[in-house]
Amino acid sequence: MLRDITHIHVFVGFSAMELALMCEIQYGLFKKQLTLLEEAEGGFDQFTRSYKSYGVQRMPDNSLVFKEWAPAAEALFLTGDFNGWDNFSHPYTKKEFGKWELHIPPKEDKTPAVTHNSKLKVVVHTRAGERLYRISPWAKYVTRHEKSVIYDWVHWDPPQPYIHKHPRPQKPRSLRIYESHVGIASPEGKVASYSNFTHNVLPRIKDLGYNCIQLMAIMEHAYYASFGYQVTSFFAASSRFGTPEELKELIDVAHSLGIIVLLDAVHSHASKNTEDGLNQFDGSDSCFFHSGPRGEHSLWDSKLFNYSSWEVLRFLLSNLRWWLEEYRFDGFRFDGVTSMLYHHHGIGSGFSGDYAEYFGLQVDEDALVYLMLANHILHTLYEDCITIAEEVSGMPNLCCPVQEGGLGFDYRLAMAIPDKWIQILKEFKDEDWDMGNIVHTMTNRRYGEKCIAYAESHDQALVGDKTLAFWLMDKEMYTSMSALIPMNSVIDRGIQLHKMIRLLTHSLGGEGYLNFMGNEFGHPEWLDFPRVGNNESYHYARRQFNLVDTDRLRYWQLYAFDRDMNRTEDKYGWLAAPPANISVKHQGDKVIVFERANVIFIFNFHPTNSYSSYRVAVGPPGKYKIKLDSDGIQYGGHGRLDHNTEFFTEPMEFKNLPNSMLVITFNVHMPTVCFSLSLLIMLENM
Repeated sequence: MLRDITHIHVFVGFSAMELALMCEIQYGLFKKQLTLLEEAEGGFDQFTRSYKSYGVQRMPDNSLVFKEWAPAAEALFLTGDFNGWDNFSHPYTKKEFGKWELHIPPKEDKTPAVTHNSKLKVVVHTRAGERLYRISPWAKYVTRHEKSVIYDWVHWDPPQPYIHKHPRPQKPRSLRIYESHVGIASPEGKVASYSNFTHNVLPRIKDLGYNCIQLMAIMEHAYYASFGYQVTSFFAASSRFGTPEELKELIDVAHSLGIIVLLDAVHSHASKNTEDGLNQFDGSDSCFFHSGPRGEHSLWDSKLFNYSSWEVLRFLLSNLRWWLEEYRFDGFRFDGVTSMLYHHHGIGSGFSGDYAEYFGLQVDEDALVYLMLANHILHTLYEDCITIAEEVSGMPNLCCPVQEGGLGFDYRLAMAIPDKWIQILKEFKDEDWDMGNIVHTMTNRRYGEKCIAYAESHDQALVGDKTLAFWLMDKEMYTSMSALIPMNSVIDRGIQLHKMIRLLTHSLGGEGYLNFMGNEFGHPEWLDFPRVGNNESYHYARRQFNLVDTDRLRYWQLYAFDRDMNRTEDKYGWLAAPPANISVKHQGDKVIVFERANVIFIFNFHPTNSYSSYRVAVGPPGKYKIKLDSDGIQYGGHGRLDHNTEFFTEPMEFKNLPNSMLVITFNVHMPTVCFSLSLLIMLENM
């Protein structure tokens, strides 16, 4: 969520010994907290199952137990449909450490006193004499009446809960992520449903070759336009998309297709809402959050968790486990990690590369230990669990194992890559593109630290920003994307670069790849949620998948290339391979050549020049053939490459590799000069 921090991965100021010492100190803090969990709670296994005791629990005899943590409250009562909204008939009993409990026996017919789908409220009496109406922080379902702005706590205890039918898929060797938002996943101008996603979007994701979905905006958020980043109810799946059972079905069906599902976990901050959020749950400003200014995020206008609090740790760690066990998510993308790690939250801070910036007093050790605990617990309980950090400061031990003093994430988002593409398209003419700088941005990561590369995500799709397709083709997308007429120069350039930018990012930029839904086919409109500023319109809060369902528009050509790019990676596995061996980044020719996973990638970014033959360096000797070609007719290209051509290596050393070969890039009947930037071929050792 932070976009203003320089991405620098060259560190100065610390010796290897000093770095090791800092990691040892961090590990010591983590071990101390882990030991405390063992002593006080019997271990993290029981501690993270607290969702089975807090909130509301139905006992075997159908009695109900309600439990809350409200240390500043004077008294707590439960009210709702079940007692005619009586504010005093059902008081909680005060327990130790700020906890409150209420036991309600079953009715005479042995059924629960509070029925499924009935509404509830916690009535909090403060020491100042106020009476507050609150939703349980552990509420598992909340809904909003159409004319209300406040959400209601709804008791969710269906008589026939959804039963998962399919096992979790194995962790993919290569992670290809389809970043998704359920509400916008329809061409219709409305809030789309979990069921729509299950039946209409999952088949598309499978067809496109993505093996992982990252679901955004699932934790309930009162303000739709917050994109899910102002969470109000952390245990409740957003009711605007449907019921919890429908979300479970979505995940189950995804698993049946061999697709894993990650949840966007927002534990970096929370909504300031009081009546339907965590803020001031017990009447104080310090229940779940830091009190005073330390508890406020000035840019996000939200509340900041107190990670030193025992009960906050219980709440957040149990929250992670809840989503894995109840809904069977397969992991998490942690939002706003930079904000969590530093007391300054990254606001107005650049990172020069000095290790002191990552290990000084500005680091929030409590948040750091929380993240170490989260990763340790998740990976211990679920071996195949995947965690991804949205972190822009370059924290050096982010993806190191916890036992080595690292934070324990599996991947970090390569956030500098989309920024680089936007900068290039915004500031440079085609002939001024710097091949060396592009390659540097793609490869600027620590060896062994896995990165999720992406050319663009939801950030670039939002109104106020521009997608790559918009930067490339702008208004021409509305008038000139017909496949029934010749391409004009703007569309030709845009379509070819759209494909090349994606494949270069996919093949060179990381150990995983991410795409935001619809961007794969150059979605022609930005994303803007209903709000006062657009008259509450849903026109831009949708994805027009219908545009790829006709061969009369060129969107399907971009879709087809994205699909075949993923399918080709699935076959050859370059994302799971070691980093690429780059042999050419020729500024004059505008050519980039590299080898990864025994596949040779050749990119020609020159705006006018093509090459009738080009010598490229090769490692393994043998015969090579074209396996993917962005100039293919089916991808909106011009079909200038002869796919029957076989390329043979020669034992001629070139670019520090033992073999090389001449690549004849055009059929002899084709001209050797063209305007299009589509001259990309990929060759595989046969």
